[in-house]
Amino acid sequence: MPIFFIARLSVEIRPGSNELQLMPAGPFRSRDGRPKECDAWHIDASTAAALIEQANARQTPYVIDYEHQTLTAATSGHPAPASGWFSKMEWREGEGLFAIDVEWTERAATMIAAREYRYISPVFSYDPKTGAVGQLLHAALTNNPAIDGMDDVSIAAASRLMADLTATTGALPVEPQQEQQMDELIEQLRWLLNMPVGATTQDIQAQLKKLIDQLAPGQGTAAASVNLAELLAQRDQQIAALSANQVDPARFVPIAVVDGLRADIAALTEKVAAHNVQAEVVTIDSLVTAALTDGRLHPTMEGWARDLGKSNFAALKSYVDQAKPIAALRGTQTGGAAPAGVTPTQQDPEVAGEMTLAICASLGISAADYAKAQTPAA
Repeated sequence: MPIFFIARLSVEIRPGSNELQLMPAGPFRSRDGRPKECDAWHIDASTAAALIEQANARQTPYVIDYEHQTLTAATSGHPAPASGWFSKMEWREGEGLFAIDVEWTERAATMIAAREYRYISPVFSYDPKTGAVGQLLHAALTNNPAIDGMDDVSIAAASRLMADLTATTGALPVEPQQEQQMDELIEQLRWLLNMPVGATTQDIQAQLKKLIDQLAPGQGTAAASVNLAELLAQRDQQIAALSANQVDPARFVPIAVVDGLRADIAALTEKVAAHNVQAEVVTIDSLVTAALTDGRLHPTMEGWARDLGKSNFAALKSYVDQAKPIAALRGTQTGGAAPAGVTPTQQDPEVAGEMTLAICASLGISAADYAKAQTPAA
């Protein structure tokens, strides 16, 4: 927290002037030995630039009161009238920080001209480590620049005044070191939230709010149990577990691939079966035709052979392979007609009988079945 102090400066007011020296250049101290936290208060061109920027950002001018009554009015009940106002400040190298547009009240101007008031006493915050001036709060007319110091009530009043100025300007003044640290913090937040370099603090706050809502829905920053580091560690463990249990593609294939293979196999099987049926029909036809041609089958056995081939192709093929060709079944010298001058009834019964027996033996059928096959249908 910044430390508030009523500076004990021996800065004399020039009557009739609208310029007022607020602080001397470089290091300065109070007559009673303050500050005690550091060697001296300090203001230079860069520090003054920050104070001037703060002044330019204000919507209300700085007040100059009497004897710091602004700080004691809340507890004393006495009014704190202004003796003057100013809005603009100027740094003069080697001299210090000046208010350059002071407007004195008629009463204050009269008392200053009459030498009833001779000194100005500014109220400012400063860094207790470096002594660098942080923010100007207001100033007061006084005849005792070596005031003993601020009591607790005055410190509280200065704190309230700082809060009012913050509401007016939008932010507390930041020391150079603090400003650097703040810039580093903002840069780290941009990196953490994956935001562009030009992202403003408002953008960062909005993104942080989204992240907080995601981590603790409906709880906001009150969800103190949410630990981002622990949450990230848990996510890493979950990812590691999922990676360890991942299916090995060398041992398993997706079910969609299996279903696709099943469909392809079914279609291929159906195609092969159709091809086999067609090939089987062709094979039966060629086998029966060849057997009829070379005499291994009698023409009357064609239907039987084809039916056997359809039900048991192996049996048909075995029969045809074992059957011996009969020359008589391949044709006759007379083309199937009786020899010249001989009628069928004149054929030698003995020869006909031997031929019949030979045919039956070759075909593996009885003479009776052969006779039935030779008998014309009624």
